[in-house]
Amino acid sequence: MADVRLEPMTDAQFTTYRETAEQEYAQQAADSGAMSLPEALKKATDDFARLLPDGPASPEQFLWRAYADDADVGMIWLHITSRTAYIFDIVVDESHRRHGYGRAIMRAAEELCRDRGVESIGLNVFGRNAGARALYEQEGYEITSVQMRKRL
Repeated sequence: MADVRLEPMTDAQFTTYRETAEQEYAQQAADSGAMSLPEALKKATDDFARLLPDGPASPEQFLWRAYADDADVGMIWLHITSRTAYIFDIVVDESHRRHGYGRAIMRAAEELCRDRGVESIGLNVFGRNAGARALYEQEGYEITSVQMRKRL
């Protein structure tokens, strides 16, 4: 398996991340049928402003870049409270996909959470993201709820 180390995201890295993350989230939400693209863009912008008012220094929010040797391969964003964590985003840069970095990032984040006394980690995945769903299930994540929709 790939090996990564996590380092706190810098302000400059956060600015770059936010520019693409809002767009990508909005597109995934729109593709899922959850909302229109303009609604999804507004939600993404509002959510980032609410959750990360101080960027990577926002309370209870942890944004890390993942490195394999000297290569920057991806990132993870966690919200950590006293006993629980929630993965808001995990990204493996496109040129590094299919090499085990997603799994390695998740495991490194789990270790950081354990060190902080976290007992469980949650996440959300869009239904069409079969690759991510398979990875999460392989890593021991269990479905806790399912949202369904029928288009008319």
